[in-house]
Amino acid sequence: QFSNANIHRGVHTLAEEATADYENARVKIAQFIGARSEREIIYTRNATESINLVAFTWGKKNLKAGDLVVLTEMEHHSNLVPWQMLAAELSLRLEFVPVRNDYLLDQEVYEELLLKGPKLVAFTHMSNVLGTINPAKEMVRKAHEAGAVVLIDGAQSVPHFKVDVRDLDVDFLAFSAHKMCGPTGVGVLYG
Repeated sequence: QFSNANIHRGVHTLAEEATADYENARVKIAQFIGARSEREIIYTRNATESINLVAFTWGKKNLKAGDLVVLTEMEHHSNLVPWQMLAAELSLRLEFVPVRNDYLLDQEVYEELLLKGPKLVAFTHMSNVLGTINPAKEMVRKAHEAGAVVLIDGAQSVPHFKVDVRDLDVDFLAFSAHKMCGPTGVGVLYG
């Protein structure tokens, strides 16, 4: 905060201090979410950009026509629109876990969708509209058993309760600093 200089670009004192602060923040973020290493932390502008990064890099490389992506009906546009766009581009199949009348995801339908062999499952950990906290650990376990990669939108959960990526065994987690009284324009993708 007191070393105003471009990071990774200079060898003078302020640049070196700014770079050290920047990289130390990556270490703190990794510790905060239980990552094994700061190398698993990618800075983005927000959770939306983090999800887009997964969709348009990992998704474009690993998904092909006919592959199934499972989402839920409670997704924020940030975790819906990128998959719709990629589905249109690559001819992917999108299927959705419905929300029951009690505002919980229908886990029976989720298990049925997993029997169809999805390549990716993406869901919100905590709904920004309903406040529903999804059973992420169990959903990740079941998705992995089905052979799917899992992305969790943690924009609401990470600021509200302890989220441990190793305990969840999630492949990707996206969240934003501004939801935790941090600066606007800073997001994180764990992967």
